[in-house]
Amino acid sequence: MSKKKKNKVHKTLVEQILDKHKIPFEQMEFPTHKEGDVEQISVDHVDTDEHQIFKTLVFSGKTTGPVVGVVPVDEHLDEKKLAKVSGNKKVNLVPLKDLLKTTGYQHGANTPIGIWEKFHYPIYVDQEAKEMGEIIVSSGQIGRSVKVDSQQMVDLIGGKFADIKE
Repeated sequence: MSKKKKNKVHKTLVEQILDKHKIPFEQMEFPTHKEGDVEQISVDHVDTDEHQIFKTLVFSGKTTGPVVGVVPVDEHLDEKKLAKVSGNKKVNLVPLKDLLKTTGYQHGANTPIGIWEKFHYPIYVDQEAKEMGEIIVSSGQIGRSVKVDSQQMVDLIGGKFADIKE
């Protein structure tokens, strides 16, 4: 007779990093859908304020190499603002085919915490996150996220709050 396993969700690497640094978080799961070649979360019918969910975008600049911008999913990142704040003349989105080798994550699973842990790229989080307090970011798997205090996250990843939205 086999023992029943508890219905506990395994911890992602990001959640383990947060635990290690004693940063409280809440595990969250979102439904996903496929759009073109990529899987992404579906936030249309969830009880979470979509504006509190942040996406992680990876760019490349001549001065910095990879640079990360984190903005609400319902907003657009302003590439000129990110370029200026990061010390680049301009930045370009890392092509989808190069994303996994650049960050270690597939499209839809990029996370500022995991990217920082692996690569220490410069990371800029839109300043609105600071005012919000808690934000939701990917925990490194499509459909999995963590709700975390934005200031604690930025301190952990050596990030900076900046005005980077359009």
